[in-house]
Amino acid sequence: MTVLLSIALLAALAYGLRCWLSPFGACRRCHGLGYRLRTSRSGRPRRGKPCRRCRASGLRLRVGRRLTNYARGIHRDGTR
Repeated sequence: MTVLLSIALLAALAYGLRCWLSPFGACRRCHGLGYRLRTSRSGRPRRGKPCRRCRASGLRLRVGRRLTNYARGIHRDGTR
């Protein structure tokens, strides 16, 4: 039980560190390209329309970073 708890705590700390060092991750819909890949009639990959989810940047804010920003905003508003 203690081993599982320590592994979970270590994983949470590693994810928190990753969110702090790299707050943006690759978009899951376009795989970080900024657009969806289409195939031509001959089967070759072509550039499609810009990705609406990431607004053609290829990056999305991580969930952990979004939660951190929300908590910091609540703290900032409460201490004013």
